Amino acid sequence: MKRKRLSVCAAAPWLVAAAMAAGASAEEEPGLVEEVIVLGERLEETIPLDLQQFGNRVEVITAADLQLGGFNDVAQSLQMKVPGLYLAPKNGAFDYVGCSLQGSRCQDILWLIDGVRINNRLYNSTSPLDTVPAHMVERIEVLYGGQGIFYGTQSVAGVVNVVTKSFSGSPQGRVGLSVDGNDGVHASVDYRGAADGHQFVVYASSDEADGIRPYRSEDIQPSATDRDRGYDVTSLGLKYAYDIGERSRLSLHYQHTDAQLDFARSYLNHDTYNDRDEDIVTLKYDLQATDDIGLFVKAYSHTWDTDYTRIYNVLDDSGAVTGALRTINKDTYWGYEDYGLTAMARVETGGGFDFAAGYEHQRFSGSDDVLLIADQTESVNAFFGQLRTNESLLANTRMALGVRHNRPSGDGDVSVGNFSLRHDFSASVYLRGSAGTSFRLPDAWQLYGNDPCCTLGNPDLEGEKSRNVNVALGGRRESGLRWEVTAFRRAVDDLIGVVDGMRVNTDRTVDFDGWEFNLGYEFNREWTASINYVSTSAEAKGSSEQITDVPESILKAGVTYRSASSPLEFVASLVNVGDLYDSVSGGIGRLEHGGYTVLDLGAAYRFGGGDRHRVGIRLENALDEDYASSLGRGTMDVGGGYYAYANVGTPRTLHVSYAYRL
Repeated sequence: MKRKRLSVCAAAPWLVAAAMAAGASAEEEPGLVEEVIVLGERLEETIPLDLQQFGNRVEVITAADLQLGGFNDVAQSLQMKVPGLYLAPKNGAFDYVGCSLQGSRCQDILWLIDGVRINNRLYNSTSPLDTVPAHMVERIEVLYGGQGIFYGTQSVAGVVNVVTKSFSGSPQGRVGLSVDGNDGVHASVDYRGAADGHQFVVYASSDEADGIRPYRSEDIQPSATDRDRGYDVTSLGLKYAYDIGERSRLSLHYQHTDAQLDFARSYLNHDTYNDRDEDIVTLKYDLQATDDIGLFVKAYSHTWDTDYTRIYNVLDDSGAVTGALRTINKDTYWGYEDYGLTAMARVETGGGFDFAAGYEHQRFSGSDDVLLIADQTESVNAFFGQLRTNESLLANTRMALGVRHNRPSGDGDVSVGNFSLRHDFSASVYLRGSAGTSFRLPDAWQLYGNDPCCTLGNPDLEGEKSRNVNVALGGRRESGLRWEVTAFRRAVDDLIGVVDGMRVNTDRTVDFDGWEFNLGYEFNREWTASINYVSTSAEAKGSSEQITDVPESILKAGVTYRSASSPLEFVASLVNVGDLYDSVSGGIGRLEHGGYTVLDLGAAYRFGGGDRHRVGIRLENALDEDYASSLGRGTMDVGGGYYAYANVGTPRTLHVSYAYRL
């Protein structure tokens, strides 16, 4: 990295001071506390649990899982831990990612932080995880299948909601420091407490590294003199809540991220980076009006501002570096603003049916001076509702029927619906399923792109529409065995394509068909194991080829040891990616780059009074697999011809960490 705003060394004294001050008032918590996952008590926080009861699949990754795995950024934790999710960081930690949930396209996944959408409003296909550290996470909720009723646009294949550190009625906190073999240093602290109806949470982290060599040696041209892909990410979060009586709460959340992220290039690169400022502000009011009626109103603001700098080395006629530099971009702006308001109520009637209904307004604007997107403002108003059965109607079956109507400021109103159910044949066998429609609105690049170099935007575009079915049979045995077999099907219509150099809605359809198998076993209270396999066929209408960036198969397996009676912890996580294709421009064409296996190993030792001290190690990519996360097109120094290069994943890397629990 060429510049550092806030180094870990500078932040460390403040972090330690905060830990010492908070530790003086902390209550004793001896030993390893048994983990209990609580998704939340407030209405918005219980939406995933409600959806799960009516047949939707929900997976939860906890802060304890992330700590044991030794992860520093959320993307790598999702890569190794979430079943059914393919995720490949482009050039290591804190970078863009390729992703697919149950065989979907990456742009069909909705990403949230505490319920606030963080998908890039300029480019739907640009993943928003490059500035999300794992240190701030309380849990990660993953919802599978179309979730357009409650979550709106882009939740075609599912939703990933990163929940930050939650409130606590008693003082709690943690301070941590870690280093890794890629010259990385990571520091974090969080503290939460309460007094007289007031609750607060503070969390902060700093992650910086020189980073990895992002390409194989044979793919790097001599003109690329900056050959490591580094990052410097600083995050700060503040939460405050006040209980207005026993039934209502007013809460405020502010999160700021300041980052400099290298943008690696295999040729000509002297220095290229994104300079990022990101702010999320949320104000929410929760009210449990009666035992049967609850509601919340939430307003949010998400601003995402980036200055882009790109400086190339100059070559002479023979292709040799001259020492001169060519500045193509210097702090060139690209960014967006996203504002929203959501109101929702849930009514439990005491009869056979319950209700949930709400309204959502989104207003966003953005511009890009790099690829020339005109500054425009779009808005969407939506009304949604869901009818639900309860146990008084059918003892062993829960069903839900929902609808959402979206009115964007441009053309193309969209209505979607969903039906889901769960039936328990017995205490050990169940059937669950969902079927419905979803949608994805165009991004700013597709609507307003006006760069002469590239495809022009079309403000008259309509959103893509999809149909989805997700059905599973599963069960649990007293022996500790858990199993589930899932079949899924998804069809996306009105695909946004290109005709005569302009974006249009085409008549093409992409069909996603596949199945998934999950198996878990608890050998005892300490040892657990799991295995997950997904097979997908994703083909465009009239083609027999798998579409790009969607793996034909993915296998995940893990073994975990955690015990209250032993200070030792252990985890092993494995991911195998099947055939995977990329399309490289410049006449190079379609190439395969999958067929690889990544193994992570982690261990930790707890010691001291109440096991407050913890030393951990993580061996990332323990097999030192040389694999391509994606492919790109480079230009030869000599002759100027095109060639395909591989973005490589992180090589074998050792991480060592220390944490003190307050």
